[in-house]
Amino acid sequence: MSFSNVSFILHKPQLSENIGACARGLKNFNFSKLILVNPKPLFPNDKIIATSVGAKDIIKNSKVYKNLDESIEKFDYIIATTARFRNKNIKHLTLNDLKKINFKKKIAFLFGSEASGLSNNEISYANFTLNISANSNFKSLNLSHSVIIICQIVFNLLNKSNIKFDKSKKIILANKKDIYDLVTLCISNLDKKDFFKPNEKKPIMIQNLRSIFYKMDLSKKEIRILSSVFASLGKKT
Repeated sequence: MSFSNVSFILHKPQLSENIGACARGLKNFNFSKLILVNPKPLFPNDKIIATSVGAKDIIKNSKVYKNLDESIEKFDYIIATTARFRNKNIKHLTLNDLKKINFKKKIAFLFGSEASGLSNNEISYANFTLNISANSNFKSLNLSHSVIIICQIVFNLLNKSNIKFDKSKKIILANKKDIYDLVTLCISNLDKKDFFKPNEKKPIMIQNLRSIFYKMDLSKKEIRILSSVFASLGKKT
């Protein structure tokens, strides 16, 4: 298992200090891959560099994307962090459950903005949600604190050599780009069939549909089969 398989995505971070502190946290626990989606401050800037202290290399090598779709394309699993319970059909993890995750795969931990966290729409891209247990009367962890807690837990897990996985090596899991293309094809064909009614419910219907596919452990072969099915259904009879 490699530390390079694990990335940390900051979705719409608002404060330069938090971005720098997150980079510093990553480097303390041997992680190097920081991704930013539509950051509010200019990136990079002097305040981010100063707060990162000795982690300037992580800031320099960070990737910045305009939207969430592009940022998650190459990952096998997305784990969305949230302080709130989500009433959705998605598996909820605790920190202790992270030992069940196959870190031989490409994993990304997704963090929301400081002000509002992750929306249900952003959660719909995830395979799992992750909750950091805390005082039920005061759940107000700083963004960088949340990142550091998860970094430390995963650091310990990756340093253990007794974790084994039984899934066949012949099975190649689809990445998020494969799933995005499948969902886009499905939505396009449903749109042609005038499926999304009434129109005002279309966004939530698409969100729920996306959530179904993004949380599934589909293989590349299964993606090809489903793509063929949706393409056939989209053909005129």
